[in-house]
Amino acid sequence: MSKIRMGMVGGGQGAFIGAVHRIAANIDGQIELVCGAFASNAEKSKASGQALFLPQDRVYGDYQTMFEQEAQLPADQRMQFVAIVTPNHMHYPVAKAALEAGFHVLSDKPATLNLDEVKSLKKIVEQTGLLYGLTHTYSGYPLVKHAQQMVANGEIGQVRKVMVEYIQGWLSEQESADNKQASWRTDPARSGISGCMGDIGSHAAHLAEYICGKQITHVCAELSTFVEGRRLDDDGIVLLKMQDGVKGTLQASQISAGEENNLTIRIYGEKAGLEWRQQEPNSLMVKPLSGAMQILRTGLVNSQNALDSTRTPAGHPEGYLEAFANIYKNFAVAVGDFAQGKSIDPRVYDFPSIDDGVRGMAIVQSFVDSSNTETKWFDIKPLLTD
Repeated sequence: MSKIRMGMVGGGQGAFIGAVHRIAANIDGQIELVCGAFASNAEKSKASGQALFLPQDRVYGDYQTMFEQEAQLPADQRMQFVAIVTPNHMHYPVAKAALEAGFHVLSDKPATLNLDEVKSLKKIVEQTGLLYGLTHTYSGYPLVKHAQQMVANGEIGQVRKVMVEYIQGWLSEQESADNKQASWRTDPARSGISGCMGDIGSHAAHLAEYICGKQITHVCAELSTFVEGRRLDDDGIVLLKMQDGVKGTLQASQISAGEENNLTIRIYGEKAGLEWRQQEPNSLMVKPLSGAMQILRTGLVNSQNALDSTRTPAGHPEGYLEAFANIYKNFAVAVGDFAQGKSIDPRVYDFPSIDDGVRGMAIVQSFVDSSNTETKWFDIKPLLTD
């Protein structure tokens, strides 16, 4: 028995999300960071590796060298999977190279820069037979998993309506050139065809599909860019049609001044409604058609997925890092079982897969395509004229 060995591409000094991934991977003690290519600059990568106390010979100047040299190490020493925490435009080439070198992949979302790339990546995953996971973090919260189970068990009846929103305010002003997090997210060459919807709207869409167990089939979207000079959307509103007649709305914004990470989802069935907020993640509101509203709490629910995803006694707050860690924990179990020759179904192991990556990119593309048409709007002005 040994820890699952992880490498990392990206996430060097000054990168917010890299540290989040490393903390999440370390929480349950099942994963060990053994190597990395932490920056496109070799010296910066080296400095980042030193700060993480990695051996000098396991810190690489580029990901190609890392995959080549790691593959030459004995099987009980080389990394088993790579975490990709780069800007979006590097997700595909790094994942492709890793899979072709024989390594499993756990990537920050979105899976790739565009839809063509993710379709190509899916073929590579299928050809290699290796594992691919995607960090749609919010599906890792215990009460999100409990809500999913309630819906699946029919406890709220047939789902009718879904309302999901992810509202931020951090891009309300023009980003400065030295703001690393903002500069690449608003650059089409590095972020892709969408800004706000690609960054956080995709999370909202995944959360809606994950809890409801229904896929989005049609969209009617309007994306907006409020900050002058910005090249990608920073706000959007979408009408949704989902399987089995479910209707919904999705809103995402990064220019709602004063908001932090206000991700909220409401699901309404024939018998009851559910409401969960990321800013108060340990509470799930259950609103029956008749009777008093209930508030379910993390650690006090009985669905197995929720209990398996909870680490502390009830009343001790768990949040974003622990939700992130649940993705890593489930993926690590899958990597270990894969090494034992077991067949891996990501749905059973409960981590987002390449199929979620394909759907995510298709949904973002549909948002952009819908927003670029005018035929969806009904003009009331003719009704007001004689």
